[in-house]
Amino acid sequence: MAYNNGRENRKWLIWKEAEEKILREHGVDETTTPQIRTDDRADFNSNRRFYHWTSNFGEYLEGMANREQNTELKTVADLLNEIEDETLYRALLTVDRRTLQIILLKMQGYSTKEIAPLVGLTTGAIYARLDHLRKKLRKIL
Repeated sequence: MAYNNGRENRKWLIWKEAEEKILREHGVDETTTPQIRTDDRADFNSNRRFYHWTSNFGEYLEGMANREQNTELKTVADLLNEIEDETLYRALLTVDRRTLQIILLKMQGYSTKEIAPLVGLTTGAIYARLDHLRKKLRKIL
């Protein structure tokens, strides 16, 4: 939820008036009360800037998460286009297309048993390809 400065300011004023009433009832000097109000206002402003920043940052992160969810990889080309690390990109270019399809399906949440009929391989062959790719990437990366 976004930070609402007006609402928070009203809450601060209500709190401050109640506090000053209690201070007067307990005999605090009237010259001290304005100094306390000034110090508390400085704290409020500092906190306000922080909460405003965190609120904006939180909204930014939520927007990023929504954009990330909307970019679903549907093809091997999409997968390769999303890779930002040049070394990884070059390594995956050397891998055969069927292995890239397996990676894509794994990223989409399919199990190895579900992938096997889709790519025309046995589950053992899929495990072997993924293991071979892991070893290759460990050497390169």
